Amino acid sequence: MAIIDVQKRPDSRNIPINQVGIKDVRYPITIQLQDGNIQATVATYMMTVGLPSDVKGTHMSRFMELIHNQQGKAYTVLTFKQLLTSMLTLLEADCGRIQIDFPLFLKKAAPISGVESLMDYHVSFSGSIEHNKPQVNITLLVPVTSLCPCSKEISEYSAHNQRSHLTLTLGVDENIALEEFIVLLEKQASCDLFGILKRSDEKYVTERAYEHPKFVEDVVRDIALLLDADPRVRYYKIESENFESIHNHSAYAMIEKNP
Repeated sequence: MAIIDVQKRPDSRNIPINQVGIKDVRYPITIQLQDGNIQATVATYMMTVGLPSDVKGTHMSRFMELIHNQQGKAYTVLTFKQLLTSMLTLLEADCGRIQIDFPLFLKKAAPISGVESLMDYHVSFSGSIEHNKPQVNITLLVPVTSLCPCSKEISEYSAHNQRSHLTLTLGVDENIALEEFIVLLEKQASCDLFGILKRSDEKYVTERAYEHPKFVEDVVRDIALLLDADPRVRYYKIESENFESIHNHSAYAMIEKNP
């Protein structure tokens, strides 16, 4: 006895759906690192396709099949593009979107003592596909230290500093090393962060931040100069947010450049 496929029944309301699919799905994934190693982590997925006006529903289980079949395939820009293409084929759709969010852990050595620890960074791969043309963006959230140039200039003793978030969204068409752009962001801050610091390290990072004061405006402009010179980048959005230590609000700056 044949089982009825309710999703494929026609719909008479004549209203297309922009996005339909699954979200908040957690699944283990692997990421290709710059040194050739593979890192295992856990991602949260959102996957959707467009639904024509005359079709009742999409096949939700097929999204999960795609996610499960990705096991053993390390994510890169190119494998993410392939996943977008595979989704349209399996779901019999004309357009779709995928986003995965995951923590990436990188080993860092303290600047003076050399003590090693892990730093975690929030990473997103997001992509859309229409007319068989996939486009992929990568977003990196990098925590850093910022020190206020104005405070340094007008104060006799010190300057206020705070933890900050640098968020970079890159539109790229080829594989890139996530670590390369994480380091790029860290180097444009007053100082980067570490999981473990000994006293000698704490002295170093405090003094380095004092020697490299930057407003949020300085940070986004300095990063933009570097990205403008990189032919791999077709689009970028740079955000700098300081969680101010002397205010109950944040300082914020953003630069966006389209192709």
